[in-house]
Amino acid sequence: MVEWRVMSLEYDFHSHSTASDGTLTPAGLVMRARAAGVEILALTDHDTVAGVAQAREAAMKCGLMLIPGVEISVTWQGQTVHIVGLNMDPRNPVLLKGLDRLLEYRAWRAGEIARRLEKAGIPGALEGAGALASGELVGRTHFARFLVEKGHARDMREVFRKFLVRGKPGHVQGEWATLEEALGWIHGAGGLAVVAHPARYRMTRAKLRRLLGEFRELGGEGLEVVSGSHSKDDCFTMARHARDFGLAASAGSDYHGPENPWIELGRLPALPHGCDPLINYISKQYDGAVFSSSSR
Repeated sequence: MVEWRVMSLEYDFHSHSTASDGTLTPAGLVMRARAAGVEILALTDHDTVAGVAQAREAAMKCGLMLIPGVEISVTWQGQTVHIVGLNMDPRNPVLLKGLDRLLEYRAWRAGEIARRLEKAGIPGALEGAGALASGELVGRTHFARFLVEKGHARDMREVFRKFLVRGKPGHVQGEWATLEEALGWIHGAGGLAVVAHPARYRMTRAKLRRLLGEFRELGGEGLEVVSGSHSKDDCFTMARHARDFGLAASAGSDYHGPENPWIELGRLPALPHGCDPLINYISKQYDGAVFSSSSR
């Protein structure tokens, strides 16, 4: 029997700051990660690398290794999926041009969500959501916080269920990058591509395997086997998929802030037995350096 235990990993390859929809600044996120015992942190904000420079500066001061990353929104077979890029050059012009396109779409989508909510009798949503966003990006999470504050729902989960999913007043169908585009931007910037939190997509087994097969054919490297949103069974299932498709196993909390106390930076289960850890591939990009406090 495989031992199942929650432990403090020295790395966390999925986190968000106020540059997208997190509630801690990039520097604040780094300091919280270090206090939690994390030694290697990837900042993976949605469709932007705007927080990387601040996070990197904070990481240098506190002795944490910062992995520049991004979580790219992708439309695949009519469904939104997320691809995490890790350890790429955040200044790469092709990557930045692609992300700028997604940010332009996000700005349009925010206005459209607000218009639809106003039609449903909820005015002022764009201004309210914008006031809760610390960066340029106004996302669905900001609208959700606004709706909770105004008493339209008890919590974030209820907001998404009542307002922001297909068939509800504030839903807008995503029109994001293609899978090929996302992997091209990540690889063009020297990074590794990882399918984020695959169990969240609620795909059939056959559809998920089609996604992973296409992802692998396009050169994708990893699958997020351990995620803050994965159950014990999800982790073991994704470990099997990773082995079947020759994908390295990643682990990330998908941390957004302290207001979600059930998810903490680095507080994750160990990878299931038999996984090929993605951290080994990132280590190779650093000429085989061992990631530990003694190596920095």
